[in-house]
Amino acid sequence: MPTLFDPITLGAIDAPNRIIMAPLTRARASRAAVPTPVMAEYYAQRASAGLIITEATGISRTGLGWPDAPGIWNDEQVVAWRRVTDAVHAAGGRIVSQIWHMGRLVHPSIGGEQPISSSPIAAPNLAHTYEGKQPYVVPRPLGSDEIPALLADFAHAARNAIAAGFDGVQIHAANGYLIDQFLRDSVNKRDDAYGGSIENRLRLLGEVTHAVADVVGPGRTSVRLSPNGEAQGVDDSNPEPLFTAASRLLADIGIGFLEVREPQGKSSFRAASHPPIAPAMRKAFNGNFILNSDYDRAGGEAALDLGLADAISFGRPFIANPDLPRRFAEGLPLASGDVASFYSGGPEGYVDYPAAA
Repeated sequence: MPTLFDPITLGAIDAPNRIIMAPLTRARASRAAVPTPVMAEYYAQRASAGLIITEATGISRTGLGWPDAPGIWNDEQVVAWRRVTDAVHAAGGRIVSQIWHMGRLVHPSIGGEQPISSSPIAAPNLAHTYEGKQPYVVPRPLGSDEIPALLADFAHAARNAIAAGFDGVQIHAANGYLIDQFLRDSVNKRDDAYGGSIENRLRLLGEVTHAVADVVGPGRTSVRLSPNGEAQGVDDSNPEPLFTAASRLLADIGIGFLEVREPQGKSSFRAASHPPIAPAMRKAFNGNFILNSDYDRAGGEAALDLGLADAISFGRPFIANPDLPRRFAEGLPLASGDVASFYSGGPEGYVDYPAAA
């Protein structure tokens, strides 16, 4: 069986190892959602990952609701992202852009208008805004006649990602954001072609994936899903058939890889509410399959040994360990990240974690 240190071909991308850097929102862009120079330094420090998946990046102003998160909908953002990809490539790395629309989780104070979702159901808890924590608002249901414009936004963002020098694109369809709001039935209460049956609830995912793959090629397209457990108020009453069907759909499109975030046990950032669903998805998806959430080196190696995945993506360990693959390979201790600086802005707690001596 392969190890974490063996190379892998992820669609059209040749990766030197199977230690993938998972997407991590870090809030270091400008208020105009333009990547800042320190972001180039941050990603270049982590270029020894087999592949870097960037932090989630907005496809439009109205779809981006996290303060100081980056976008990729205009030329200024493309130019700034080019500095990031050039730095990563100069350090020998590979990097793909994760693109998202946050749906009902966009607060109007940031997105500029009432948010959209599958159905008019507000998210629980509070939104993080420039003015502090505020209640989420009730979204308006996205009209079926508006979906072509949404698809065009995804395609435009994907085209911009390639112009910015990215090696590919990942569609964020997980963690309670817009596509997940269409996938899972706790939020999707529609009675049109995008709601009700599993086939209908998968429709937007399929259309977005086709739109992106038509621009960048299926081999440079990937998707992230989170099948197990509530995420920001989004869950499903019967997730296994839904997500195995999603896996078959994405396999038919021929995407380069599928990344699945499935919590493990009580220590997870978000707990699982069902027995593991990823194994059934693995059987339904005939391409490269990446698992994420709560893995250390031993757990990642075990998942590869058991054939549960082809690679493992690590998120929070990469924050304080820019040289994570080397630390794994040499059995070096891992540093701990400073939670208070995860989203604090500036270089502290971002680019000042040293490599191992």
